[in-house]
Amino acid sequence: MNGFPAILRPMSEMHWADVYAAKIVREKGPKDRYTCASGITPSGTVHIGNFREIISVDLVVRALRSQGHDVRFIYSWDDYDVFRKVPKNMPQPDLLKTYLRKPITLVPDTTGRADNYARSNELDVEEALPWVGIEPEYIYQASRYRASNYAREIRLTLEHRDELRQILDEFRTEPLPADWWPVSIFSGFTGKDMTTVLDWDGEWGLTYRDDETQQVETIDLRETALAKLPWRLDWPMRWAREQVDFEPAGKDHHSEGGSFDTSRKVVKVYGAEAPVSFQYDFISIKGRGGKISSSTGEVISLPDVLEVYLPEVTRYLFASTRPNTEFSISFDLDVLKIYEDYDTCERIYFGLQSANDKRRAKEKRIYELSQVGEVPSEAGYQIPFRHLCNLLQIHVGDIEAVLDMLPGITEGQKERLRARAVCAWKWITTFSPEEFRWTLAAGTSPLVELSDVERKAIHDLRALVENLDNLDDKDFTQRLYDVAKDNGLETPDFFKMVYMVLIGGERGPKLAGFIRNCGKERILPILGRY
Repeated sequence: MNGFPAILRPMSEMHWADVYAAKIVREKGPKDRYTCASGITPSGTVHIGNFREIISVDLVVRALRSQGHDVRFIYSWDDYDVFRKVPKNMPQPDLLKTYLRKPITLVPDTTGRADNYARSNELDVEEALPWVGIEPEYIYQASRYRASNYAREIRLTLEHRDELRQILDEFRTEPLPADWWPVSIFSGFTGKDMTTVLDWDGEWGLTYRDDETQQVETIDLRETALAKLPWRLDWPMRWAREQVDFEPAGKDHHSEGGSFDTSRKVVKVYGAEAPVSFQYDFISIKGRGGKISSSTGEVISLPDVLEVYLPEVTRYLFASTRPNTEFSISFDLDVLKIYEDYDTCERIYFGLQSANDKRRAKEKRIYELSQVGEVPSEAGYQIPFRHLCNLLQIHVGDIEAVLDMLPGITEGQKERLRARAVCAWKWITTFSPEEFRWTLAAGTSPLVELSDVERKAIHDLRALVENLDNLDDKDFTQRLYDVAKDNGLETPDFFKMVYMVLIGGERGPKLAGFIRNCGKERILPILGRY
């Protein structure tokens, strides 16, 4: 990365990811390689709220690497969890209901995209993450459990049954029942988790009963695909197994008495210590329907966000916000501000905008962490996002026509601006408020009813536009005001009338710049109809 390594910066000027990277090294001590982890159950569409954990880990991983450390970034798919609910957005829900209480990796993918339901949701994420520069090592827990890879850990768990019961009871209002066992079984008869453990022989044999069929079976932990640890034991077991040094978690896990509090004690049973962690907050969505909920299928995913936000701007949303701060990803007019904020950050990075030393260090580090790959060698073409949207509407979405009219744009800037224009046009046509959208009047558009005075003002405006090439921006703007004044019209009323004539609405882009950007060849035929 460009710039000084984060470790050389004063703590007060370090990005939060650098602070946590330093904390990991300090608390875990010198290591040949640090392991950072994230993961989720692919029980439904992995939404942008889940992505916050993924990118939070990625930012810390990048910070560790910028400090010269070797880092392993693992992402665990908990795809041997139980299929508890059929999301609303899935086809063939009646078929899926027949798989309730079975492992999600054994549920069919009724969309036809993958071998099973879990894998379909996994692929959506695995295909999207490289777009934002994130490529972790994936671990599939179903494969691990079904291959009996955790047999030793499950036996160790059974050996410490009483100790684990005592730990879990510390965080429960009601103690666990006397017949509680620290392992769950998927029935070899029905495939469901509706079973009861009956006995353990002290070694590898575990006997259970299928609660639906009442059949009894003894399994060998070294050879079975049926045994699994419950979440509050499974998570810390894997911390120990993978030697995890850092893993954040959401509010639900980090709440007092939550699974993280439990796991930091349980992990000692497996001979390890809890990783460094922090709590990340929720994300809300503005300007677009739907709630963030994997189980209902009403979600906003990373690909949805990337329709409107460039990958580096998407990263910026998270890199510029502390993880314990709640924020919204907007699809309304705030999109304009978010792009403006990113562009300000970029200008400060490249020295195109002044800032004091503290802000410059902060913005430069945020900009570095926002990039998908290497930091660009030049700033992007500095055109305000709102102006880009107006140019695209003038040219009815013709991106190449917009690029051709921009002075001084380099080939590298063209490529980046082309991608931004694709996002801008998607936002304009799909999410922008109705009052933001407009189309230039055509020859077949209904004429606006005007008074004689207003028609005279339009004639004067037409004469002014014919002389546009001979006027600079300041003179042209002043002449617009003069047309209104000379015809006895209040300026706001005159502007409103012109907007109605040009785009059929009472408001639009700043009029002088709008007319100049449209050009005489577009404006004069419209005015000539009056």
